[in-house]
Amino acid sequence: MKKVTVGAAVVGAAAVCAVAALIVNHRMRKSSKWGRAMAILREFEEKCKTQDAKLKQVADAMTVEMHAGLASEGGSKLKMLITYVDNLPTGDEAGVFYALDLGGTNFRVLRVQLGGKDGGIIHQEFAEASIPPSLMVGTSDALFDYIAAELAKFVAAEEEKFHQPPGKQRELGFTFSFPVMQTSINSGTIMRWTKGFSIDDAVGQDVVGELTKAMKRKGVDMRVSALVNDTVGTLAGGKYTQKDVAVAVILGTGTNAAYVERVQAIPKWHGPVPKSGEMVINMEWGNFRSSHLPLTEYDHALDNESLNPGEQIFEKMTSGMYLGEILRRVLLRVAEEAGVFGDEVPPKLKDSFVLRTPDMSAMHHDTSPDLKVVGEKLKDILEISNTSLKTRKLVVELCNIVATRGARLAAAGVLGILKKMGRDTPKQGGSERTVIAMDGGLYEHYTEYRMCLENSLKDLLGEELATSIVFVHSNDGSGIGAALLAASHSMYLEDQA
Repeated sequence: MKKVTVGAAVVGAAAVCAVAALIVNHRMRKSSKWGRAMAILREFEEKCKTQDAKLKQVADAMTVEMHAGLASEGGSKLKMLITYVDNLPTGDEAGVFYALDLGGTNFRVLRVQLGGKDGGIIHQEFAEASIPPSLMVGTSDALFDYIAAELAKFVAAEEEKFHQPPGKQRELGFTFSFPVMQTSINSGTIMRWTKGFSIDDAVGQDVVGELTKAMKRKGVDMRVSALVNDTVGTLAGGKYTQKDVAVAVILGTGTNAAYVERVQAIPKWHGPVPKSGEMVINMEWGNFRSSHLPLTEYDHALDNESLNPGEQIFEKMTSGMYLGEILRRVLLRVAEEAGVFGDEVPPKLKDSFVLRTPDMSAMHHDTSPDLKVVGEKLKDILEISNTSLKTRKLVVELCNIVATRGARLAAAGVLGILKKMGRDTPKQGGSERTVIAMDGGLYEHYTEYRMCLENSLKDLLGEELATSIVFVHSNDGSGIGAALLAASHSMYLEDQA
């Protein structure tokens, strides 16, 4: 039998104790790391809180800014642009109309045949083309000649039944998604280029004039009847099928809203009072800001590092371009201070905008028991593998905080518009129905965001009013809506009457 000396026994016991201490230490470190992660999450959640009372303050601030923007140019962070759209489609429009939708590096040409009262849209077709990079930084003539040539091709290939009778010009609605100072329903000066375009000799020119000259050079006999913004197009597209549409909101990469205002409520309007007594206002609400917005250090950092610091604050909290980036910034802090993704901070997590909102949406919507989608997204995008279920749950919770804040703030914005229109309180004999036309990828595809927005607005309005507010998805407003506005502003309307 082997003899064990007392010294050896003591050493053995010490080793066991040391291992035990290491395990306890490791566990304590692990639990204190996890405690730190949860502390960051709870602090973020607290700063993002959007209680109903706060949302009502945001809505009130939105209404105040709307009044200021309508009173004078530059009177508010909200531009409250006069669109010169004073008659939206009624559903009685008939004939063949065209649209040109230039939103960025691609553009589309559409033809829409309208059947008049009860006829609706009988036929629609479109062609798409991309703009060669050289034309994005060339001359105005080169760009518009290229667009007009594509338009000529589209018209040349059309069936005979779409031809206009002799002496009647084709009419076009032009969606131009770059900053323009509109001067009438079918004219507007290019203020500046964005989205990678830089065509110096076009700045300060009338965009409709430039297109018209190019169409003439290419032998296209067409008149631009309406120059529109995509939000206004969404409003027009919605109004065509639902007569109670009064507001349009786009929630996509960016965000904006437009609504129908009484001309008497626009002090800065000095033109004649239109027959309808109304005017569509393009709010440019992405630029809204207020001391009531629940901004966090992550938002301030994102804004400071952006291409437009101090601008588009509301957009940076609510729209698709930024939600995934806010999430990334919180995850980076959790990685740095709590080490939930391992001892080293994953390098990919330091890349701005590497985490896109569609990926955040996919993780937020993951219902699998082991949150498989979350695990895959973290691995594929951020190169973080072998995440625990606990870590994945933390990620989903952060997705929920970011999306909920964005959706509820968007709901507060809509409430602000309804307040300005006097549609936020119940009326005797029942409230009028208000339809809100919605478009944009964020609204369309991020189900949790959409449901949160709609439910939040209904909660804010109260049970009695909630039933009179209806959301509709007005798909492809920027194209169809432009053709419809060409129809409702046709120079041949008298002939149809």
